[in-house]
Amino acid sequence: MNDYLNKLYHTLKDYFLIFVGTAVYSFGFNGFIISQEIVPGGLTGVGSLLYYVTKIPVSLSYAVINVFLLGFAFKILGRRFVINSMFGIGSLTFNLWLFEWLLQGKALVEGQAFMSVLIGGALCGAGLGVIFSSNGSTGGTDIIGAVVNKYKNISIGRALLYCDFIIIASSYLIFHDIDKIVFGYVVMFSEMYVLDRVLNANNQSVQFMIFSKEHEKIVNFIIHDLERGCTILDGKGGYSGRLVKVVVLLAKKRESSMIFRMIKNIDKQAFITQSNVQGVYGEGFEKIKT
Repeated sequence: MNDYLNKLYHTLKDYFLIFVGTAVYSFGFNGFIISQEIVPGGLTGVGSLLYYVTKIPVSLSYAVINVFLLGFAFKILGRRFVINSMFGIGSLTFNLWLFEWLLQGKALVEGQAFMSVLIGGALCGAGLGVIFSSNGSTGGTDIIGAVVNKYKNISIGRALLYCDFIIIASSYLIFHDIDKIVFGYVVMFSEMYVLDRVLNANNQSVQFMIFSKEHEKIVNFIIHDLERGCTILDGKGGYSGRLVKVVVLLAKKRESSMIFRMIKNIDKQAFITQSNVQGVYGEGFEKIKT
């Protein structure tokens, strides 16, 4: 029963965060990007192209195109991929429609196109970061990338990048304006940067290798005060030939100052190396996600 409730809690939490992420994305897209007549990447970029030509709302074209893509993906990628994408697609469709209705195409930043696309790209990236970190998907070009990756030796990330470049460059056919293409790429790169920051915000960890004669006291501090585990390796000095103990510790970056302070109090002669690591999964760190 506890396992069921725990699984239900994490599932509902993921759905809530996916909804929040799609709301942030939709606000950034409608308030700062499409209102400036800029075409971003992804399926919302395709929807933007259709909107500028036909005035069909992006929320509608996004939903319709995704229905066809999901039907296509069902045969190639399987039911599980489709099910995992449906909530994100439905949530983003709803929020796109909601902010279309609330904002009525009005720009939230007047006369500052560059500032607007930077803010819009940052908000879209933040929204996507929340979605992806919650095991969500927004469908669209993600489906195309997954299909290409299945049959060709091209990573999903690279396939998505190619799609985005083509979609943004296509805006020239409508506006005949190089500036709008440049702004579209500004949106894309600011979105990618913030997306990366959000995805890796909780994964900033450090690895310590501690060489000390007082290794037992240091291990005791790590276990009882820091409440973390560690590994003790046997080493031998290359010059001295002496046998040494090496304590290997993985910790959160914010704990670094306390670790240095305590080691200094225990052994001022300790030799320490510290390196940044990204993506530490397991007990005491991030849960493994697939």
